[in-house]
Amino acid sequence: QSRKSKLDDYNKDKIHEKQMIFHKCLKNNRWVFGGNRSGKTQCGAVESVWLAKGIHPYRQNRESVFGWIVSPTQQVQRDVAQKKVLSYLSPHDIADAVMLSGRRDSLDNGVIDQLFIKNVFGKISTIGFKSCDQGREKFQGASLDFVWFDEEPPEDIYFECKMRLLDKCGCMFGTMTPLKGMTFIYDEIYMNAHNSPDVWYEFMEWGDNPYLNPEEVEKMTASLSKEELESRRFGRFKAESGAVYPEFDEEKHVLKQPFTIPYGWQDCVSIDPGLSNPLSCHFYAVDYDSNVYVVAESYEAEKTIEYHAAKILKMADELGWHRRPDGRLEALIDSAANQKTLASSKSVTELFFEHGIA
Repeated sequence: QSRKSKLDDYNKDKIHEKQMIFHKCLKNNRWVFGGNRSGKTQCGAVESVWLAKGIHPYRQNRESVFGWIVSPTQQVQRDVAQKKVLSYLSPHDIADAVMLSGRRDSLDNGVIDQLFIKNVFGKISTIGFKSCDQGREKFQGASLDFVWFDEEPPEDIYFECKMRLLDKCGCMFGTMTPLKGMTFIYDEIYMNAHNSPDVWYEFMEWGDNPYLNPEEVEKMTASLSKEELESRRFGRFKAESGAVYPEFDEEKHVLKQPFTIPYGWQDCVSIDPGLSNPLSCHFYAVDYDSNVYVVAESYEAEKTIEYHAAKILKMADELGWHRRPDGRLEALIDSAANQKTLASSKSVTELFFEHGIA
């Protein structure tokens, strides 16, 4: 089977539903958090080839692009991302190559520095291969149309690559298995996607890939611990120290479409005080089946009690939250807040009470 027909097969028959969702997403910072063998690397490789050849079926194609493919090490580059990209190119697609090691007439066996690809506009696109073990300095200077991170990069390299996309309004995409726990990618992408118009992610697991042997999937599932399955099968983030509630899954437990909370569901407000560390305040509601909802949050550091109280009371007004007969908002707080500090003759609890929160 020719390499060209392999790309055609992916486009017509071999692509699965989650991969199609990734390719169709038009946001400029897209990530697939996937288990091993879930099909995530194919997403990145095909996306890179489509952009380089100017044949992306869902994006505005550019006449000539310059992109980077970033791997953890040169060895991983050669064995994974580079190998996958080459598998979707025919020999006629490749105009030339610059090698870090090996020969140009045997690309599969060497380490490529730059790959020059013929596109449908009759011009040449360039894919540069980078490895994180080169260090951040090797990622400076270029102006890029796209970056593909094959597995999670260090934070400094991620932000350096982000700067390389600025001039050309380029796109960034990553495919990774989150084996390192809740790193900066957890905050930058996973926790930020619902707040940023340009950030998107999806999870991809073995069950999403219809081309895996079901019997092999069952054997591998039985051989892994519950914790290993979370990342290696489902592509989920997990705390290195272990979650307080290990069954917690944001895909199941975070509402994608918030709704108005009935007044009768309102329950309590909690305050975890802090000055240098953030003060955290949550509003809780409980439905008739005893499901608990966190419906609002305030989370800020280095602010006064007066500031926090005003912000919390404003949130309570916006929610139509119930008050005590004396007009104060009632809240639960850490008992340590009853202690007087050297900075004040009053406790944190007393200061909140003076500003409308009992």
